[in-house]
Amino acid sequence: MRFYALLLSGLLLCCQAVQAQVRSYDTMIESGVLKVAVYEDFAPYSFQDNKKPRGVDVDLAAALAKALGVRLELLWAPPGEKLDDDLRDSIWRGSELRHQQLADLMMRVPYDRDYSLKRDDQGELANGHVVMFGPYQTECWQVAYDRRRMDAVPSVAVFQEHPIGVEVDSIPSFYLTFVFNGMLSAKTHHYPSVQQAFVAMKGAEVDAVMGMRGEIDWQVHQANDKNLALGENAYPNMGRQRWEIGMAVHESNHQMAYAIEEALEALIRDGSVQKIYASYGLRYDIPEMYQ
Repeated sequence: MRFYALLLSGLLLCCQAVQAQVRSYDTMIESGVLKVAVYEDFAPYSFQDNKKPRGVDVDLAAALAKALGVRLELLWAPPGEKLDDDLRDSIWRGSELRHQQLADLMMRVPYDRDYSLKRDDQGELANGHVVMFGPYQTECWQVAYDRRRMDAVPSVAVFQEHPIGVEVDSIPSFYLTFVFNGMLSAKTHHYPSVQQAFVAMKGAEVDAVMGMRGEIDWQVHQANDKNLALGENAYPNMGRQRWEIGMAVHESNHQMAYAIEEALEALIRDGSVQKIYASYGLRYDIPEMYQ
């Protein structure tokens, strides 16, 4: 019994130590530093170019820190198997295995009521330790194609004849493999990333690529090839095709969320956010909250 009592005491002390790392808004302001978690190696949102941090999320985080009168400190977060894992490691518990400290704010989190109310196996809120707020981007699916090998993409049915590249284990991968009773699966080629699918399109392995609009816009911008075009087709039977991206803080940090959301709205309304997206060749749709 003494062993179990000591073990429980140790666990409680560990929990308190981790909890102490969650900084209040006032503590963050006093420190003069806003710690922001961004995904590593995730262009065009957050990546390093010759060891210099770049990306939409990096630039927006810097603009938010400036608006709050503090300095930005980036915490590069490796993606976990699930978003729940990322929120746990970055916002409310940390990760000793990854030597990952807690952030004040995490970028690129779904702004989705159903997801925020998701329950675990015990009926508890799966992400009850975080507050998801501040939508700053509307995302959707997009096809880019090479006009040297395709005239247009009137519908996804053309991919019965033309090979298309997708990121492995992505929603476009599952969609093109199973839609229309699998009629497009033979022409669907899988790659480790959208970037590598574009490399394959450049090498004429595929005639088109499908992915998130932000990633597709970035690759087209980087390629600077007048023969690459964007499809305007729909995606029948795909389900939800547009969603909003926001941010997250610890559930005890509502004051921080309010302050950051106020700063974000000002940046959206004065056009600063749109300029950040345009600098990476990305289109920008204002989230519904600010329209």
